[in-house]
Amino acid sequence: MAGGASESRSAAGGRNPWLIAVIVSIATFMLVLDTSIANVALRNIAGSLAAGMDESTWVITTYLVANSVIIPVSGWLASVIGRKRYYMFCVATFTIASLLCGLAPNLEMLIVFRILQGLGGGGMAPSEQSILADTFPPEKRSQAFALYGIAVIVAPTVGPTIGGWLTDNFSWHWIFFINVPFGIMSLALVQWLLVEPDVLERERQERLKGGLRIDWVGFILVATALGCLEIFLDEGQRNDWFASGFITTFAAISAISFLLLIPWEFSHRDPIVDIRLLFSRQFGTSFLVMMAVGAVLFSTTQLMPQLQQTAFDYTATLSGLSMMPGGIAMLMLMPISGFAAGVVQPKYLIMMGMSVVVVALWHMTSLTPDASFRFFAFARIFLMIGLPFLFIPISTAAYVGLVPQQTNQASALINVARNIGGSIGVSLSNTVIAQYAQLHQANLVSHTAQSSPAYQQALRQVTEHFVAQGSTMLQAKQQAVGWIGQLIARQASLLAYVDIFRYCAIVTALFVPLALLLRSPKPDKG
Repeated sequence: MAGGASESRSAAGGRNPWLIAVIVSIATFMLVLDTSIANVALRNIAGSLAAGMDESTWVITTYLVANSVIIPVSGWLASVIGRKRYYMFCVATFTIASLLCGLAPNLEMLIVFRILQGLGGGGMAPSEQSILADTFPPEKRSQAFALYGIAVIVAPTVGPTIGGWLTDNFSWHWIFFINVPFGIMSLALVQWLLVEPDVLERERQERLKGGLRIDWVGFILVATALGCLEIFLDEGQRNDWFASGFITTFAAISAISFLLLIPWEFSHRDPIVDIRLLFSRQFGTSFLVMMAVGAVLFSTTQLMPQLQQTAFDYTATLSGLSMMPGGIAMLMLMPISGFAAGVVQPKYLIMMGMSVVVVALWHMTSLTPDASFRFFAFARIFLMIGLPFLFIPISTAAYVGLVPQQTNQASALINVARNIGGSIGVSLSNTVIAQYAQLHQANLVSHTAQSSPAYQQALRQVTEHFVAQGSTMLQAKQQAVGWIGQLIARQASLLAYVDIFRYCAIVTALFVPLALLLRSPKPDKG
């Protein structure tokens, strides 16, 4: 039954399948919430553990590396261990690791526990999506992914707000402790209500007949390729990219591993990652579009609070609150998007969603130094309006034409696409901002020559202001020069953010026609 669910593969076991969709969304919300919360608390973690900011970034990097290593092989692991068993193991690992992260006495132990947390978290999303794909027939799959999508996309929206509030009012330890009750509740409900279908158990036994064949070479290659790529993307800007031997080495190792991985997995009888899926028109297109969605979602989720806190002096809580209206808008649109995906062809919804995102990003280029809280809130709402019409149709279209045995591998790879896209988007955005801020600053400084009448007038006015505040003429002049320097740096940073929003809009626009390659899902006839 191509790409379709059947009763024999359903995880509902005769129960209402929507109950299963709600249950798997609990752990998803916990997982995605944790990813977005940790970014907010980095400065507090560094101060509490007597570490520098550069050292504390490894709290994020190591988690992402562990995540990227385990995601592509999670489909194979679920087939070998058993999907329900593997899923519960992942939730338990993530929950225990979260508790240990909150109790970590130093940065080194926190990094170790974050690696464990990443390994547990990486296997959760692919297993959940595979469960949904097998439990719901094609004509209802879009609504199921809409419910699931509420957790996936709303969590990073409310994450900064929750993280900022917990950090400001309690301590950074609570950003990890908050996962524990969610994890326990998820484990209890999964054990009680989710079923491992007999057909999956028979397929597992068939696979294990004659001994377990492990594609160790494939595993090492995919782990090395994605792990090194994640370090390259996450640490590249901080280490000046290819000017650093450390970054160049990881880039080379990743590239070589990718080149070796493709022919090896193509020729292997039982590959740990089914690379062939990427070369099919339907899934390959879905993979590329999901990368673009991941880049937009992750980069804007990180850039907006970053912009507000550096250029507008927002607190972590306030910047999080400015993003919350977007989450509410998405919450309201998810059911509508799920219904629309069952009526309108996914490719048209994707094109519409991407067009909305393009216009929303272009709207952000109107950013000014006196932008209000209202501007940021409405800009986020505008952007979030388009994303439900991307995430759900892509998730639905990705499974069209696949046989049921491929759902585990497809779920793993579509999550790889979102994560890689997100890492690339964040990395390139931060690089462009850093480089263009320097260019804009150099350009603005060129207008502060002593011979410039405008500069002399500004310097005189600011000096008079500081004199009125009680400074001597000499002190006031020095303070005025310093104030103008800070103003130039802030304006340069703001112009760099405007540039990145413009480039994101252009790149997203280039992906719009790609959706035309997608085929439509066909109703299940079995």
